[in-house]
Amino acid sequence: MAWNMEVDAEKPKRLRQEKVLSQRELARLSGLTQATVWRLENGFHRVHPKTIRKLAKALEVEPLELVKKEE
Repeated sequence: MAWNMEVDAEKPKRLRQEKVLSQRELARLSGLTQATVWRLENGFHRVHPKTIRKLAKALEVEPLELVKKEE
């Protein structure tokens, strides 16, 4: 597994908005910083798999749902 994986920025943002959560609330729920959530939603997509797992757990989805698919 790669040390850094690429997140599809639209997915966590859409899921967060569907749950009516602010970036700050998602950060608190996931144990990440608000800055990390902001970066993921704004084009800084390469993150450690552990970060993806934390975000997925908070959003109640499988981690692979957040990973950008290779085309």
